[in-house]
Amino acid sequence: MENKLNFQNAIVDGFKLGIANALNLLLTVVLYVFTFWIPYLNVGTTIGLYKIIVALSKGEEIKPLSIFSKQNYKGLGDFFLLLGLETAGLGAAGVFFFAPAIVLGIAWRYAMYFFVDKGLSPLKSLSTSYNTTCGEKWMIFFIYLAACLAICIVAGLFASIPKVGWLFALIVVLAAIAFLLGLEAVMYKHFASKLEATPAE
Repeated sequence: MENKLNFQNAIVDGFKLGIANALNLLLTVVLYVFTFWIPYLNVGTTIGLYKIIVALSKGEEIKPLSIFSKQNYKGLGDFFLLLGLETAGLGAAGVFFFAPAIVLGIAWRYAMYFFVDKGLSPLKSLSTSYNTTCGEKWMIFFIYLAACLAICIVAGLFASIPKVGWLFALIVVLAAIAFLLGLEAVMYKHFASKLEATPAE
């Protein structure tokens, strides 16, 4: 039977994975946010952040300081080429009243992960992401939509509590960051497994 995304499993597994690694994930995000404004360094930390998600998807130990690794700067030309191709493609698709751009954005969502994880070329990364998400784009859309709506609703409810509401809302937001990163890792793991199950050409 073909391996397909399961809505409930993706949400539950993403939450469990994110919360279990919350401290290291939040520390990674803090380091990223506070250094993102530094030219050139921000390129390496961005690539490093993608690698953190890949490591999380494989059940590996999360090391926040790894976003500063010199290894992240290897293949910068291909990184920018992939980024440029994706941006240009989405821009061109946006000309057709945005719907194709949304679909293409979902289809190419995991291209950067395939690039940093599998060492694929920019074009191969895009085509791999497109092919592995084929037939599951609506499910991807609904999973992320449900996750974001749930976060907004829960944060709003806690924020409405008199006096201490802001504190509870802050806790929800921090947990939400860990959850979304965990969800991203679970989603990438699913599509990476589909690639591994595909016979080599």
